[in-house]
Amino acid sequence: MGKIILTLNCGSSSVKYMLYDWDERMPIARGIVERVTIGGSFIKHEVYKKEKVKIERECPTHKEAINLILEVLTHKEYGVLRDIKGISAVGHRVVHGGEAFTKSVIIDQKVLDKFKELYDLAPLHNPPNVMGIEAAMEILPDIPHIAVMDTAFHQTMPEHAYIYAVPYRWYREYRVRRYGFHGTSHLYVSRRAAVLLNKRPDEVNLITCHIGNGASITAIRKGVSVDTSMGFTPLEGVVMGTRSGDIDPAIVGFISERENLTAQEVITILNKKSGVLGITEKYTDRRDIEDAIERGDERALLAMKIEAYRIKKYIGAYMAVLGHVDAIVFTAGVGEMWPELREEALKGMENLGVYLDREKNLKAKNRNKEFIVSKEDSPVKVFVIPTDEEIVFVEDVVALIEGRYDVHTKFEYSFQKKGYVNKLREEALKKEA
Repeated sequence: MGKIILTLNCGSSSVKYMLYDWDERMPIARGIVERVTIGGSFIKHEVYKKEKVKIERECPTHKEAINLILEVLTHKEYGVLRDIKGISAVGHRVVHGGEAFTKSVIIDQKVLDKFKELYDLAPLHNPPNVMGIEAAMEILPDIPHIAVMDTAFHQTMPEHAYIYAVPYRWYREYRVRRYGFHGTSHLYVSRRAAVLLNKRPDEVNLITCHIGNGASITAIRKGVSVDTSMGFTPLEGVVMGTRSGDIDPAIVGFISERENLTAQEVITILNKKSGVLGITEKYTDRRDIEDAIERGDERALLAMKIEAYRIKKYIGAYMAVLGHVDAIVFTAGVGEMWPELREEALKGMENLGVYLDREKNLKAKNRNKEFIVSKEDSPVKVFVIPTDEEIVFVEDVVALIEGRYDVHTKFEYSFQKKGYVNKLREEALKKEA
């Protein structure tokens, strides 16, 4: 084996992982440890063309979870490595890099200390990210560890896009500004869209729509982010599974007084009990909403229309920001798998050059395949592109350890114009055919 890259995505109670063979350009194993720190922990492990494995093992900390991952990866029966020395480097997801990090970085103590300084900006995400990094560096001390930040892609936004119209002192002293999130996903699909357009990334203007339980929309000019819907936190922007998205800030004070809640308690409701859940009072999963709409549930239909309307507003705004748009891209679970939402969001935009092919769009419902769902003569193309954030981790890790990282020429291997299809996806497409 050549370069074998391990990617880790540490949440508060889970650790997702993927083992990637760089020379073969394919993932060789992936999985997740769930219920870390809260009891009843278990790992789900998958190797291509082999049966999935589930093992129950208590993981009171992230260190035990990462040890379990390495144990499974080197297991004689269902592992893929002889020993952990086969791992060349580890790529770690870090949600918030603040203004300190504009690109991925090799982790040392100074970098870790900076991530800890950012805890206030991402109290739910950065602490478990750092715990996972420290645990992995203790277990695997002799190889490079690289941090890939969700916010880094958006550090190209101009001041007028990221500064809020609040006392400037808040930015100067507390770094209150728009940061944006889902950067690795927006980056990946923007590069794939450039390939589908047969252009270089710095030749295209795009609007990328990452619509999952969390959702964000990004305006990309000549390959770089110039605006994005999520802000200081992931609460701002479009309607999401449990997050409200944009609201009048005065609502926080109003509800605080009426229901005798603190401001933080109201914000928790806006984060965890709002969005489509708040509207339907039942559902977070859009598949449940789809089913409810088919049964005639008017509130479910309202939730879908509100979500689509907010997406439409952001797309329209970003078309104005960019001036010329080559393509609109939908990605993530909902964006990839709910054609009716895409249709509702793009309905009536023909005067802006967006011509959706309804038949193509309805067929575009496969998380292993890329689709063009606009009409052939549509000035603005519409793509559905499955996101692949892990390959962003891998590309950055390899580029950094080889000393050739350039934020403007990402994916020189994976996205050559000859085209690159992940081997697992290629096999999936063969089966489908």
